[in-house]
Amino acid sequence: ARCLDCAKPTCMPGCPVKIDIPGFIRLINEKNYQGAVELIKKTNALPAITGRVCPQETQCEGVCVLAKKYEPVAIGRLERFVADWEAKQGAAPVPELAPSTGKKVAIAGSGPAGLTVAADLARMGHKVTIFEALHEAGGVLVYGIPEFRLPKAIVKREVDYVRSLGVEVVKDFIVGNTGTVDELLQEHDAVFLGTGAGLPWFMNIPGENLGGVYSSNEYLTRANLMKAYRYPEYDTPIAIGQRVITIGGGNTAMDSARTALRLGAKESIIVYRRSRAEMPARIEEIHHAEQEGVQFHLLTTPLAFHGEKGRVTALECLKNELGEPDASGRRRPVPIKDSNFKIEADVMVVAIGQSPSPIIAKTTPDLSVAKNGTVVVSQSNMKTSKKGVFAGGDIITGGATVILAMGQAKTAAAAIDEYLRTGEW
Repeated sequence: ARCLDCAKPTCMPGCPVKIDIPGFIRLINEKNYQGAVELIKKTNALPAITGRVCPQETQCEGVCVLAKKYEPVAIGRLERFVADWEAKQGAAPVPELAPSTGKKVAIAGSGPAGLTVAADLARMGHKVTIFEALHEAGGVLVYGIPEFRLPKAIVKREVDYVRSLGVEVVKDFIVGNTGTVDELLQEHDAVFLGTGAGLPWFMNIPGENLGGVYSSNEYLTRANLMKAYRYPEYDTPIAIGQRVITIGGGNTAMDSARTALRLGAKESIIVYRRSRAEMPARIEEIHHAEQEGVQFHLLTTPLAFHGEKGRVTALECLKNELGEPDASGRRRPVPIKDSNFKIEADVMVVAIGQSPSPIIAKTTPDLSVAKNGTVVVSQSNMKTSKKGVFAGGDIITGGATVILAMGQAKTAAAAIDEYLRTGEW
């Protein structure tokens, strides 16, 4: 094994959920695969998911001691290996749960944050119910991340594992609509908000309402969750463009551009206003997009959508050059005068970011919310301004990684457990 089993491992502080990385690698080296996956699951209930979608290169592997001179230990692939090994053995064994406390917790959202806090609280002996707005559990794992990056059978298996801990999942329940946070508090001792960031951003440029212009949220949800690629077998249609433009430079943009190719597009183009070095997407996601033939129009800012008979036909853009760094630390795109040009396309996907839905904030008195719509929490314990209500994941960040949401959920679970046992807020 390449793992040095460091006396003070730097990889573990680099993991938001604090997996015992040297420990599970040691067990793999001993061919004790069941022991390895059980050790991982003590702090991470979703190893088959994180093994696939975690940005290990900026976390555990990024701070691996071996990475200073050589390639880091392939921590993510090892995690994925043992999780997939366990899946082949049949149903995952259920760990021993703490005695029942008689306390009940409601969780809004079944994404990575909701599933993580549910698993932790169930193991602590609390009765947990997840309320999911959609008809499938998994949140962004099922509607946002494509099948080719995260097979939905794997998500279902991980959700089933959380259910095996005694967690109940109620689907088609929109917190803030079907029932409010206050109503959940009447029936439960605490509430965790993990509803993500499902409100897409648009650019507010001319032509954005033309047919064939999608938000990445709608485009990926139709393709992933609603199975629009199998229309009319499934009753959700999607425009199959000959040439598809995706606007943005993050992982969601890469997912959208690669999905377009799988839906049958002859050309898939990324339009991004900065250079490749400033792209927030993982390097491997950019690489995969390039391998599959996605074209990149960099240093390019969209100005307007053009169309005929109500359908989009072209994107008007201008070229940029890079200026001084802005608040994000990346160099600011500066427009080049008289550099306007058009790119013809029949489908456009806007993938420039998202915010939490305002429905919970509007229906929850005393819940403090920032200007961008994110719920305000104390970072040390994920407590909101409302007694008994905690939050974590994209609803407080506005959009980040799966593993960061899970790390926040673990912090919240510990704080919820303390609150339920002591009654102290």
